[in-house]
Amino acid sequence: MRFFRFWLAGIGLTLYWATRALVASWRRVPSTPGGIYDRAAYHWSKGLLAASQITVKVEGLERVTELPCVFVANHVSMIDIWALVVHLPVVPKFVMKKELLKVPLLGAAARGAGHIVIDRKNLPAAFDAYDQAAEVLRQGASACVFAEGTRSRTGRLLPFKKGPFVLAIAAQVPVVPVLVEGAFELMPRLALAPHPGVVTLRFGDPIPTTGLDYAARDSLSRQAWAALVALGARV
Repeated sequence: MRFFRFWLAGIGLTLYWATRALVASWRRVPSTPGGIYDRAAYHWSKGLLAASQITVKVEGLERVTELPCVFVANHVSMIDIWALVVHLPVVPKFVMKKELLKVPLLGAAARGAGHIVIDRKNLPAAFDAYDQAAEVLRQGASACVFAEGTRSRTGRLLPFKKGPFVLAIAAQVPVVPVLVEGAFELMPRLALAPHPGVVTLRFGDPIPTTGLDYAARDSLSRQAWAALVALGARV
């Protein structure tokens, strides 16, 4: 019953909201805060959480005192995305791998919404994409990055990629660590449907980047990784 409830809701929500975002993209509707792309992402994610009977507990959100910023989160489950979209202070631009653009409807809708697409097999192109994304952040958007670069197979925190921190430095915006706790147990990799339960989003103190340059990317990455460990990430 849980499986069928989730997939029926997922298909319906995806068809409705991704199609609306896709039509907006065809009409060249610009991405604006609270606009159609943000509403589509928010209601799609909120609907999937409700269909899965998952509640989200938020801790430390008061620490986020400056926007825009780059939210850096661990990645253990598809639930991560739904919880972050609904409970971050703003609907962010996600940094996503190029392969996800091949997903029917969702890929085209994500491109129209202005999410940051990275070709990890082409490093020069990837860093050029980060430069373009930095300009979007300087104009007021916030980004959300799964800095491990892939979903953890064990729920443990993986080493971080450097690109997200290059982005934060280029935009001169703070890095905000966010721990997603409990999602792995509800829907690990390759699971076909989530279990009901509680997921916690735990926010750490923002890490400033003002005045930092490209050479600081490794140090910034280590600070963010240590911050997630301090918040309770498993290593």
